[in-house]
Amino acid sequence: MPLTADRKKALRTLGHNLKPVVTVAGKGLSEGVLEELNRALEDHELIKVKLMVADRELRHQIIGELCEKSGAELIQEIGKIALIYRAAQKPNARLSNLLR
Repeated sequence: MPLTADRKKALRTLGHNLKPVVTVAGKGLSEGVLEELNRALEDHELIKVKLMVADRELRHQIIGELCEKSGAELIQEIGKIALIYRAAQKPNARLSNLLR
């Protein structure tokens, strides 16, 4: 179910002060990156991903693939940073960026 514009705005506000927790570099989306991405999304729900890729079109493609494979939704993309969200199955109040 897609997020509403108001919900995306609220998530962008929460994500403003977050630091990237996952970095995608020259090797692209490896199994290790996807595993770490899924772990981070389950723990934090709202995360920033840094893409160390120079080509803009390739960055858009990687972000789309990231969201598709993880079941997450893109909230915002600015330069080489993407803010993505996926609701956790069992949110942990100590780790979640939404429940703190």
